[in-house]
Amino acid sequence: MFYAGCDVGSLTAEAVIMEDGRLRSWAILPVGARTEDSAYSVMRQALKEAGLTMEGLASVCATGYGRKNIPFAQFNVSEISCHGMGAHWCDPSIRAVIDVGGQDCKAICLDSQGRAVDFVMNDKCAAGTGRSLEILARAINLGLEDLGPVSLKSRHPVRITNRCSIFMELEVLQHYYGGRKIRDIALGINHAVAKRVAFLAQGLDMTPGFALTGGVSKNAGVAKSLEKALGVRFRPLKVDPQLMGALGAAVHAGVKAGVKDS
Repeated sequence: MFYAGCDVGSLTAEAVIMEDGRLRSWAILPVGARTEDSAYSVMRQALKEAGLTMEGLASVCATGYGRKNIPFAQFNVSEISCHGMGAHWCDPSIRAVIDVGGQDCKAICLDSQGRAVDFVMNDKCAAGTGRSLEILARAINLGLEDLGPVSLKSRHPVRITNRCSIFMELEVLQHYYGGRKIRDIALGINHAVAKRVAFLAQGLDMTPGFALTGGVSKNAGVAKSLEKALGVRFRPLKVDPQLMGALGAAVHAGVKAGVKDS
């Protein structure tokens, strides 16, 4: 039996297709102007990879900001529940998930079944999100994908003290025009964003067994800085961490369809 999860966020859309408890295919695409179009595009790509059509899916669960506007989904589940369930599917020993997405960041505590039992979320300020990193990287003429690798070459990061994303950008520009090395500014950016996320996560009583999910998890500089700020080690996930929301949604779809060990 085939079933799927679709996660439409603020910057990217993801789709995961599973078959009887196994990962069959997946896709990640930038979001467009309309949630519905983004959902159809990413699901079509995942279906093509699996050699399936929409009619071949027994159940589809939607998640993310656009979850209520995905017409082909039979039901929707919050991204908090889906990120937790996706990480749990990858590693049942995970008890805490930190998700850093395009427009928000979350810290989630899980029980032994992968269910969210507590969480905190920051969705009122761009600082500590993928969007913030994108803006700050652009300020020093780096692509978002280059920020992590460049920062890892630094041994003398600049200090960025502002917590507001607008003032962080001004501070970054001061360092840039002041002649500081790009790699040192890049590491300073990653440290600053990691500190914002760590401050949020420290509001929870988290049990060891940590995972980092979301697109920002691919930035090795942020991941390393966040581990240091929290005093933890993130466990590697066997699936792209950016897919955790869609993966968790697919697991929920499997449960809805009656698949054992989905």
